Amino acid sequence: MRSRVTRPTLAAAALVGALLCPVGPSPAPGAVASRAADGLPEFRSAVRVIGTDLADRMRPSTWRPGCPVPLRDLRYVRVSFVGFDGTAGYGRLVVHEDQAAAVVEVFRSLYEQRFPIRRLRLVDAYDGSDARSMAANNTSAFNCRRVTGGTSWSEHSYGRAVDVNPVQNPYVSGSIVEPPAGAAYVDRSPLRRGMVTRGVRSAFASIGWGWGGSWTTRKDYQHFSSTGR
Repeated sequence: MRSRVTRPTLAAAALVGALLCPVGPSPAPGAVASRAADGLPEFRSAVRVIGTDLADRMRPSTWRPGCPVPLRDLRYVRVSFVGFDGTAGYGRLVVHEDQAAAVVEVFRSLYEQRFPIRRLRLVDAYDGSDARSMAANNTSAFNCRRVTGGTSWSEHSYGRAVDVNPVQNPYVSGSIVEPPAGAAYVDRSPLRRGMVTRGVRSAFASIGWGWGGSWTTRKDYQHFSSTGR
């Protein structure tokens, strides 16, 4: 005889499932309510034009004349994030103006999922060095630079790409792993803290962005972009 499951039991099971397996950009209402107990503040964000002070900081490390996007088309974005220590931070990104609102919604989703981010700083903090930013496990967006190993402009040069936790989500091409500390994460199973989850992929997919982890000839597990390149 099939055992009968009461409605309260089913509700409790659904809540546990929502907490343990976030699969989309918006957690279930019950999951959000239960997470209020972790003591983190509500998500906050701000989007501003590139002011004089920031423009001076960006020149010439992350932006210079000849870059494919003028500073007036970029936006300075502040968003809440959850650090690896479980506390709330308020990070910085520069993205294209036509992607700013969508990127805020992605980071809202990551915050609600309690997805951990090690650092969220502008790349000018590393003098525009992508290698240094990756080595610091810094999640970043705009940086006027060429593609890795090529001469064409990176999608980051347009402010339409974000790299998430580069150490836990390295760039892999044959025997090349960048950053080198990411070698421990080339094997994508089991899923460990800071590695891109299905919920992270869904959050970016909800705004039409593609993931470098789905590329065939090489893998860029940290990389999301509006073009999928």
